[in-house]
Amino acid sequence: MLSFYRKYWRTAFDIALIVLTVYLIMFAFSYLYRIATPIFLSFLIFLFIEPPARWLCRLGMKKSIAAGISVLVFTLVIVGAFVGAGFIITSQVTTLADKLPTYQKILVEQFQVNASLLEQKVDGLPPGVVDKSQEVIGYITNWGKNLAVMFLKSLGGYLMSFSTFIINFSVGIILAYFLSLEIKEWKQVAREKTPNTFKKAFVFLRDNVFSGIAGYLKAQGKLISITFAVIFVSLLLLRVSNAFSISLLAAFFDILPLLGVGTVFIPWIIYLFIVGQTSLAIWLSVLFLVVVLTRQILEPKITGDTLGVSAFTMLAFMIISLSIFGISGVILSPILMILLKALYDQRYFHRWIHTPKGEFETPSSPVKEPDSIP
Repeated sequence: MLSFYRKYWRTAFDIALIVLTVYLIMFAFSYLYRIATPIFLSFLIFLFIEPPARWLCRLGMKKSIAAGISVLVFTLVIVGAFVGAGFIITSQVTTLADKLPTYQKILVEQFQVNASLLEQKVDGLPPGVVDKSQEVIGYITNWGKNLAVMFLKSLGGYLMSFSTFIINFSVGIILAYFLSLEIKEWKQVAREKTPNTFKKAFVFLRDNVFSGIAGYLKAQGKLISITFAVIFVSLLLLRVSNAFSISLLAAFFDILPLLGVGTVFIPWIIYLFIVGQTSLAIWLSVLFLVVVLTRQILEPKITGDTLGVSAFTMLAFMIISLSIFGISGVILSPILMILLKALYDQRYFHRWIHTPKGEFETPSSPVKEPDSIP
């Protein structure tokens, strides 16, 4: 055991140092996000208002007026989208949550009818088996109902409690306006006052991380929009109530790795088959297959291998980040995962982490050392 520690202590120390660095970055970001949420929102808003403001400036308009018009248009669009979508989602989600106990009761009653018919047809089936099965089904459906109600009620509560977000967003819009006016001065200060080490780090992040994240977000936005549109139009044609909220919920799960729209459709389809709504269940099964096949066909063409991080790794890291750092951890986790993947691909980890001698095969050809970064 002592020889094991002697061989691996340096490797363990290097890995622990990298893990500690990642933890400190996550901790610092989560702390700053809590105390300066409007500032982070202002950077995001700035990305949307600056292109129209620059375009208006090129037409001969003063920057202050151009930025004001861009902010006004952006605010009107966002407020209109939030008010309209928030009203529809809140009402439909609340209605759907209130109906879940009724759906659960129908499911149990339908199973009891089917179990009685099965007991009559199969003479050798003991009556106790049917009773036990009913208890199990009742427990499972009740647990699923409670879980779904809790999720939908929480979602509705988040949508209705926008007071803090509205305040932060309003302050963020004001900060984004002033940032648009002063962006040239800030860029000049950054060029003159930033140390070369941080400049190299920024160039590395820009070339290997930010561009990949921007491309990935655009691609996922297109895929999610297609998923939402297909499901929403199909549910309207099938005359399904709460079509908007169901489509939005399916699009939300479509964002998450390893989950997808099957999280909504599979339990729904099983329920419809059990309660005897076979026609709707078949149509939803066809819709589910169409959505899955469409995504499988379009995803390689739209996204390709933008991230290069497996779905399991990304989801696991997001869950851990959410548990430790909250929503700020979820925001930062994709950026850190892409950064770590870029560092690994460019063999920085191979230089930073000392591997024990004799544990790995030596490459036949020398490896080119990467350019130094901090």
